[in-house]
Parts: sequence; C-alpha cells; structure tokens
Amino acid sequence: MDSDRGSVDKASPGDNGRDAIMSQGDVRCIGVFDSGIGGLTVVRELRRRLPHENIVYFGDTARVPYGIKSVQTVSRFAREDCDFLLRFDPKMIVVACNTVSAIALTELEDTLPVTVIGVVEPGARQAVLLAQGHTVAVIATEATIGSDAYRKAMNKYQPGSRVVQKPCPLLVPMVEEGRRCEDAITRAVIQDYLDPILRLDPKVLILGCTHYPLLKPAIADIAGPDIKLVDSGEQTAAMVVDKLRQRGELNPGPAPGSLTCYVSDNPQRFRELGQRFLDHPVVDVTWVSQEQFMSHAPAHDAPAIL
Repeated sequence: MDSDRGSVDKASPGDNGRDAIMSQGDVRCIGVFDSGIGGLTVVRELRRRLPHENIVYFGDTARVPYGIKSVQTVSRFAREDCDFLLRFDPKMIVVACNTVSAIALTELEDTLPVTVIGVVEPGARQAVLLAQGHTVAVIATEATIGSDAYRKAMNKYQPGSRVVQKPCPLLVPMVEEGRRCEDAITRAVIQDYLDPILRLDPKVLILGCTHYPLLKPAIADIAGPDIKLVDSGEQTAAMVVDKLRQRGELNPGPAPGSLTCYVSDNPQRFRELGQRFLDHPVVDVTWVSQEQFMSHAPAHDAPAIL
C-alpha cells in the first residue's frame, strides 16, 4: 500500500506494549508531535543523541499553525494529537510545539498515562543559565507570547528575571513555504521583528518555536555576535536523554532506531520540506484521514506502521 494513504488498523496487543520492556531498557517508541513540520528539528536532536530510539512523529499539517488559535482550540488539538500517539504505546510523549507546551502541557501531564515533556521549560532553564541576570528576549508565536510561559518558567529558576517578548506570526508560514535564510523577504521580516527588542540590549535570545532553528543563521546574523541564541529543541532532547537514562528506559539497541511519520494533510509536501528540518531524507510518511485520526483506537492497540 502507498504510505501516502497508509493504514492505521489495529495490531494485536502482543505486538507492542509492556511486553516490549526489557530488563535493561525499553524498546517502546518515543512519541513526538507538532502542529506541522517544525517539530522535526526536535526529532533531529533526539536522533543525534539517541540513535537507537524508535520515534513516531505526528504532524498536524491540516490544522497548522496552532500559534494563532485560541487556548481552547489548542488544548483540544493537543489532546487529540496525544490520543493518536497513544495508540503506539509510547514510553514518553514529547510536545515538540512551543504553543502547546505553553498552553496545554500541564493538562496533558495531569491526564495522560505516560511522561510528557514540552519545549518551554528546557529552553527557559538554559536561558537563565546563560543570561546571568541580564535581559532575555523571546521570539515565538502569538499564542506562546500571550501565555507568558517563558517568563513564568524563567522566574521559577530566577525570580525577577528580566524578559522581553515579541510575537513573530509570519515566521512559521515563511518556513513552511520553504523560504530560506538568504531570502531577502525572510531577512527583512526578521529584522523588523528583532529591531524593537534589540534596542533593549538582551544578552540571550530564545528561539521560542520549533520552526525557528531553520532561520537560525539569519537570526544570529541580525542579532549580532554578543547575543547567545537558545534553541529549545536542543535543550528538550537533552532532557529526554536524562529522563530515560534515570528511569532505565533507554533502548538498548544495537539496531539503529526507526522514524515513522504521520501527517493529517499533504504527505508529499511534508516529505519534501522535512529534509530541511531533519537534515536527512524523510522516507516513511503516512497520511491519516480525519476518520482514522478520530477513530479512538485503544491505546494498547498500536496501528500498523508501514
């Protein structure tokens, strides 16, 4: 069957699940989701640090972007995305979306039967360490900035942290349409967004969206050499490694881990753009229809992975 219209039929429970936990590790997958393709920057870091882990990724490409939607809508989408990933019986779910991490992470942590890690907390912690009491700037989607999640997270590590924030709603669609750092429009938009916050002399700039690392060279060039950039995806991957190691849940290998991607729309475009985000060809991409996505298969019955 063409993986662009793949099956999400149920497999027998014995094919997956708790039987996969081994005495010295856990071969179950890590589930990762994002509103679209940006979360592949987090997957890239996970694969670099955890080459033996199997990863199942869901990109909600039919409903991207999340960053301009209401809190209620983002929360509902996040739960639906997690419900889909739970069909694979993951040992952990990584919320590779700053908007969801900012708005709905606590609800997911409280209601899901697996560990959930977002991207805001790891980035905020690293920013505080680098800033050493100086101002931290955050660029992100409108929803992430509106939630004030980064300021709240930084204040947990350093009360009274000085934070300036700027919503950058055009950057996600620009990345999704394939614009690159050298593009004149890209640079002009970044310059326009950064100018107001650069005047406040920040020492650290958080890339508060998983799409933004694709624009990192242009952002770094415009921000200048004195400002340290924090990529939340890198910090999140490091936290995942620490959590799995502490709990003895690393995949013992020795085989290389697999990456299987599911999307809610346009798998061919995801495949073509995904290579930029992943630094590697994206081969296994399956389109999930609305009916399949909302079918509410039991969490212990994993879909067939094609």
